[in-house]
Amino acid sequence: MSERETPARLAAWVHGQVQGVGFRWWTRSRALELGLTGFARNRPDGRVEVVAEGAREHCERLLAALRSGKSPGSVDHVVERWSEAQGGLTGFTER
Repeated sequence: MSERETPARLAAWVHGQVQGVGFRWWTRSRALELGLTGFARNRPDGRVEVVAEGAREHCERLLAALRSGKSPGSVDHVVERWSEAQGGLTGFTER
């Protein structure tokens, strides 16, 4: 198994105008297309937190989509953190 196929966990905090604009729904749709599990949830400070697990390559594609400028709302920047997959996630939910 190559490094890009190795399961990984991406945690991303999306800054900008991303609440109340369908951003979590859009993120869920992209994640499901990529076969990822996890969630997207609003944070009290206006950010959206995204946690996704699956093949690292697919997580990287989701991260690129978050930064693409093609999402609802307006993304200023995305802070990312990578770790080993932890499991325990089913489906991809909006929280």
